Amino acid sequence: YFDQYGIIRDVMQNHLAQVLALLAMEPPVSLHPDDVRDEKVKLLRCVVPPKEEDCVLGQYVAADGNPGYKDDATVPEGSLTPTFASIRLFIHNDRWAGVPFIMKAGKALNERTALVRIQLKSPAAPLFGSMDHLRNELVIRFQPDEAIYAKLVVKKPGLEMDYVMSELDLTYPERYRDLSIPDAYERLILDCIRGDQQHFVRRDELRAAWAIFTPLLHAIDARKVKPPHPYPYGSRGPKEADVLVGDSGYAKTEYEWTSYEARRSVDGQGSGRNSPAKRASLDVHNASPPK
Repeated sequence: YFDQYGIIRDVMQNHLAQVLALLAMEPPVSLHPDDVRDEKVKLLRCVVPPKEEDCVLGQYVAADGNPGYKDDATVPEGSLTPTFASIRLFIHNDRWAGVPFIMKAGKALNERTALVRIQLKSPAAPLFGSMDHLRNELVIRFQPDEAIYAKLVVKKPGLEMDYVMSELDLTYPERYRDLSIPDAYERLILDCIRGDQQHFVRRDELRAAWAIFTPLLHAIDARKVKPPHPYPYGSRGPKEADVLVGDSGYAKTEYEWTSYEARRSVDGQGSGRNSPAKRASLDVHNASPPK
C-alpha cells in the first residue's frame, strides 16, 4: 500500500493539512459544524502550493541492525517512494503573510510523536544582548501523552543577569490523573452517533487540501524533485531537512527538557518507551504574536 502513495499522500495531505487549518484559521462564527468547516476551507484556499525548493524528501536505510525501507520484500527494487518529507508552506492572507509553516512527517525516526511547535521571533532590539539562541515556543503535543507547554526565556534565579530556557507544562495524563482521556477514534465514533460533522472533512475542504499538494506530487512523480535523501533508521531524518528549517528562520534553542516519562520514572512509574517510530509535526517558525 505505502509504496504506491508515499508519506505526503499518507499523512500530509489529510492529517497535517487538517492540523494546519485548525491552527491558522480565523475564529468561526459559532461551533456549528458548517461554521467551523467554512473557516477551514477559507484557510486552505489561502495556502500557496509549495515549490520544488520548498521540499526535502527522504527514505530510511538500514542502521543498527534495523532493516531499510527497500529491504522489505514487498517494496519494489529501486523504489524512490519517500518515507520522509519536510515541506515549507506559506499562507497568503493578512494574518500569516511571510510566516513559514513547516510540515514534517516520516517513518522509522528516533521518536514517535505528533505535535505543533510555534516559535516566536527574537526581539528586534533586545535590551539584554543577542538572544537568537533563546526563543519562546508554544508546543501542542497530540501523541504520546497529550500536552500543551510553553518554552520560555527566563532570568536564572540569582544576582547575575543570566538567562535560561524553562517551561510551563500542562501534560494531560499528569494533570488529569483521575480522568479518562478518550482516543481520537473514540471521539469520532461518538460524533458519528451524535450526527456531529465538525471533525469530518467536507467535499470542498478535501478539494482545497489536494490543490495544495497536487502540483508538488506531480513534480515528484515526474522526477523533477530531488530524489529522497537516505537517512538511517532511528535518526531524526535527512540532514537536508534541518537546512530547510534553518533557512526558514528557525533557531534551535539551548534547552534540556525533562520529559513526563522521566519525571514519572523518579517514582518508579516510567514506561520506558523509546522506540524508532513514525513522527508528524507542524512547525510555525519565525512567527510574530497573533493579532
